[in-house]
Amino acid sequence: MPDVPEKQIKRLRALIQEAETNLAAATELLVSLVGDDERVAPIAREETLGKVIEGVFDGQNMVGSDAKTYPVPANYASKSKLVQGDILKLTIADDGSFLYKQIGPIPRKQVVGTLKLENGHYFVEVGTKQYRVLLASVTYFKAKPNDQVSVNVPEDDSNAEWAALEAAL
Repeated sequence: MPDVPEKQIKRLRALIQEAETNLAAATELLVSLVGDDERVAPIAREETLGKVIEGVFDGQNMVGSDAKTYPVPANYASKSKLVQGDILKLTIADDGSFLYKQIGPIPRKQVVGTLKLENGHYFVEVGTKQYRVLLASVTYFKAKPNDQVSVNVPEDDSNAEWAALEAAL
């Protein structure tokens, strides 16, 4: 192999990673618009290991052990009721598809609060604390601002910014 500067190799790897992330985000957006159609995402994935990365769910994305941020599909995070701090495993298959799996749920507690909409973002107000919630969860439960909702938060929620919507009450 000819001498290729390390800087170019790093740049190419970064470009490939960015393309994979963008493709996953575009696929997620397409699925959210047209549903889980077999033309969008194959229903049977090949048993390829591809690249496996573990990371921590930050409320919206997974921060991998490689310090990169990977988009977690909002419908997956919402339906799985992922809580900020949960450990995820991401498999990037050889065809570029992303497959997430929750492998380490953190201890959580359930609290009740009031849903708020501020600057286009949904929050749940619990006492004096506010937690962001995913739009996908709000629309799934057909919740509206000022509704009472139940959310899951980390048991030690001192640094938590996000909550997982459990139910509209």
